[in-house]
Amino acid sequence: MFDPREKIALFIDGANLYSTAKAIGFDIDYKRLLKEFQSKGYLLRAYYYTALVEEQEYSSIRPLIDWLDYNGYKVVTKPVKEFVDSAGRRKIKGNMDIELAVDAMQLIDHVDHIVLFSGDGDFRSLVEALQRRGRKVSVVSTLQTQPPMIADDLRRQADHFIELSTLMQRVGRDPSERPPRLEPEDEEIGDDDY
Repeated sequence: MFDPREKIALFIDGANLYSTAKAIGFDIDYKRLLKEFQSKGYLLRAYYYTALVEEQEYSSIRPLIDWLDYNGYKVVTKPVKEFVDSAGRRKIKGNMDIELAVDAMQLIDHVDHIVLFSGDGDFRSLVEALQRRGRKVSVVSTLQTQPPMIADDLRRQADHFIELSTLMQRVGRDPSERPPRLEPEDEEIGDDDY
């Protein structure tokens, strides 16, 4: 699946990876994740995408974002959008799909293999476009949840599907290393999180 001569780029949909890892019961150790893919070829870039609530004085995702930014990841953030739905409920949305797709297309001439950490079916067209330009695309997600966290059409389009649970031993954080939670809510805001 990986050729040691390949230039690799990681594109991590932060909200999606967080939800997927949580659903199968482990925390990602991002230092170990980098090392895992550095061992497979020349890791050119590792991008991490997430939306942030700007007006919060403290965000539980902020320490992770800061750590990633100083430790080999290119972090891409944007503020979440707040709106009121037709039933009058306050909702927030933080979709980073366009930013991820634009960055992937801009980097295409410099990489051989793109690893996408997302199960979002919206990325099927991106994967197809990358493949038309001669790039290999692996998608990391899981089939171990009901329903699966990966869209079937995305899995079919990818050159390789990597089951996230198979990486657990190599990129999972030891539960004893987990810092105590300061806030009970989920850290990520994604497309479907309100």
